[in-house]
Amino acid sequence: MPLTPATLTRHELIGRPVRVVAASNPDLVGIAGEVVMETTRTLSVEGHEVRSTSERESRPEAGEHGERRVWQVPKGDATFEFTIEGDGQQVVTVEGERLVARPARRTERTGDSKWR
Repeated sequence: MPLTPATLTRHELIGRPVRVVAASNPDLVGIAGEVVMETTRTLSVEGHEVRSTSERESRPEAGEHGERRVWQVPKGDATFEFTIEGDGQQVVTVEGERLVARPARRTERTGDSKWR
């Protein structure tokens, strides 16, 4: 099955670029990076910590974007934007509630798959 905006939720998410656009916890909004792990209820997103100007001046060794970090983001309480390649680059917005399932089960859901 080809990766399209309609079939994104049926594909593997690990390695895919993602950004949190809405969440019940405001500290999670704006997190961007790559999905490095997925569980039934969370996505682990690895990215750079956003740093303020004063932090950059006090710790220049950490770089412009800060240190790499992994965030645990609850799927059910967030809205995600995934970037997919194809005919150009597309951004797909997905309600996290649609992703709440074991990764293996989520990719097997009935639909257009000829294997079910």
